Amino acid sequence: MQRLIKHLGLVDYEPTWRTMQSFTDSRTADTPDELWVVEHHPVYTQGLAGKPEHLLRLTDIPVVKTDRGGQVTYHGPGQLVVYLLIDFKRMHIGVRELVRRIEQAVIDMLAGQGITANGDVNAPGVYVDGAKIASLGLRIKNGAVYHGLSLNVDMDLTPFSWINPCGYEGLRVTQMKDLGVDKTLAQVAELLLPQLEKHLTVVKETA
Repeated sequence: MQRLIKHLGLVDYEPTWRTMQSFTDSRTADTPDELWVVEHHPVYTQGLAGKPEHLLRLTDIPVVKTDRGGQVTYHGPGQLVVYLLIDFKRMHIGVRELVRRIEQAVIDMLAGQGITANGDVNAPGVYVDGAKIASLGLRIKNGAVYHGLSLNVDMDLTPFSWINPCGYEGLRVTQMKDLGVDKTLAQVAELLLPQLEKHLTVVKETA
């Protein structure tokens, strides 16, 4: 079944999240999967396991307590966010495998731009020399996935210094711009979406 790609532009976080919830709640077995490509106004999002002590200082950046997994992260202009609204049951794989496939899509895209990156089995996301370049947070409800990944492209990284990113004290963050890749969000999305499509397509083995 063909996945639909929607480019939503620069949008507020909370209404987008609520729309994801509504979409997921109203899914049927015939609902096509969708990938939403967005950019967010500055916001901290705190996952279900989020602890307030990971917000290190008060700022004028809003904090939204959301229903994805994980701790606190930052979204802002210049960061590519792809929400994965996927019928997980159709894939016939486990959650850990899903996470690995999403990470690998980012790793392969970055490799094509000359950046060597890796995942971490103990801390979901994608890293370059120990610095986090992409974050991952998912929610699975009634066999369907929502939320997704964020990739730092060309943004102000300062707000990350005001939190413990993803709950890790002193975790460094990086972005494609600082690693020598000068591309727009739209250009990066064009590179990443085919990799996501490739890695999220599960080929069933035949007898």
